[in-house]
Amino acid sequence: MASQVINGKAFEYALLLEFYNRLEVITSVSITKNESYHIAKGYFESFKENKQDTFRITASAAINFLVDIEPRLSNGISKDDILFLEIVSDKAGQSGDVRDILLIRSLQKWEIGISAKNNHRAVKHSRLSLKIDFGEKWLNVPCSQNYFDEIRPTFKMLEEIKEKDNSSKWSSIEDMHQIVYIPILNAFRKELLRLDEENPNVVAENLVQYLIGNEDFYKVIKGDKIVEIQAYNLNGTLNLPFEKIKPKAKIPKLKLPSRLIEIVYQEDSTTTLLVSLNEGWQISFRIHNASSRVEPSLKFDINLISAPHTLFTNHIFINGN
Repeated sequence: MASQVINGKAFEYALLLEFYNRLEVITSVSITKNESYHIAKGYFESFKENKQDTFRITASAAINFLVDIEPRLSNGISKDDILFLEIVSDKAGQSGDVRDILLIRSLQKWEIGISAKNNHRAVKHSRLSLKIDFGEKWLNVPCSQNYFDEIRPTFKMLEEIKEKDNSSKWSSIEDMHQIVYIPILNAFRKELLRLDEENPNVVAENLVQYLIGNEDFYKVIKGDKIVEIQAYNLNGTLNLPFEKIKPKAKIPKLKLPSRLIEIVYQEDSTTTLLVSLNEGWQISFRIHNASSRVEPSLKFDINLISAPHTLFTNHIFINGN
């Protein structure tokens, strides 16, 4: 996990640096040197030069494309129309904003955001426990008392194991999938379906917005010799023209789902639920214990398996180190 964070932050810095280098010759640009900037810069500089080059080459390829589809990046109204580049603090993510980098033109009342990922696609890591009302937290619709009654015996059992011996390992629980994971997943599945049924047109949309954020953004995923750019254009704020200058590619608005279709276990799995929604959305929820020691909470690794065909995606292949 630590190396994942370090790589991710280093990639954020590389993107910021390449944006600056690419745009400073054609428009007024300024980097906001906040705490997040200095942290990311430190991580980037901790890598050897050849690794830094790989980050920069990948970032540069993504930026060339973004400049083509976002004319406002390179076009200001005047010299005073400064493009501010900023790495966002991690706290923003807690309020449903998944963007890591913001590019802002105050004079145009315009901004776009970028979520930078280094070799990973998980959208969220959310917890379940007796104290967490996932309905309230994710969907703005509270869970029922039945749900809490159903998960209570399992989490109480885990609490008792921890109280008895604080160093108890999960591996000490026999048939853990049968007695911990499956009861919790079954209760979660039942509750999600109930919430959707009782709140038509609300739960499916709120679930996707909880996972991918409430602001439009580009996701830039750095892979091995490839970079993938996805456009989450939920509100239609991406891909705008600047005066008479049009973007070089058209990005459709993304359709949010309005209902759950089904929730099933992934084939041959006791840890993963697949949630299918209309409009072509599918999400996987893999439950796991976050640490080696027993604790009365579990974690979800949540991934977007498929998105509507209106999700604009572009792959750029890179010849680098």
